[in-house]
Amino acid sequence: MSNVPQGSATTVDQQAFRAVLGHFCTGVTVVTSVDGGEPVGFACQSFSSLSLSPPLVLFCPSRTSSSWARIRRAGYFCVNVLAEDQREVSAVFGRPGTDRFAGLSWTPSPNGAPVLAGVLTWVDCVIETVHEAGDHDVVIGRVVELGPQAEGRPLLFYRGAYTVTETPEDTAPPRADELLDTLLSWSRHGDWI
Repeated sequence: MSNVPQGSATTVDQQAFRAVLGHFCTGVTVVTSVDGGEPVGFACQSFSSLSLSPPLVLFCPSRTSSSWARIRRAGYFCVNVLAEDQREVSAVFGRPGTDRFAGLSWTPSPNGAPVLAGVLTWVDCVIETVHEAGDHDVVIGRVVELGPQAEGRPLLFYRGAYTVTETPEDTAPPRADELLDTLLSWSRHGDWI
């Protein structure tokens, strides 16, 4: 139990904050859209499923991101789940001021947002609502279409570096239909949230 009264400001060292939260492994995605006829996107680690009914997801962009401003104006987005061999794609979409789509192959999602070649899957959404939260926004998207699931391992970020999952040679990998179905259909969904 904290001795800090609710609503009181606390001081947390930013470096310590990053170090501690860096111990939470995240997947790496690229959030894309089209604004004014031009594709736009940025690398995003703060992506999560939110609700099954209705199907909602969320991500948390910096409020100062020019890419996020353009995606917000478009009103729709596609979350591209990167595969383990897409480190350079993540790096390109994580850098400011570059033509991020130069030399990349992509096709439009049903909403028209870029689906990058080689991703494990994608989630097409419309913006449901946006909440301000500190120096970021919490964007809630209503899922309108889901992409096929490719074989492969995800690109992950842990303790300030890219990483991937490891499957021991003597252990059979879980079936693809077991993974997401188990998480989303877990009878005690509250265990995960």
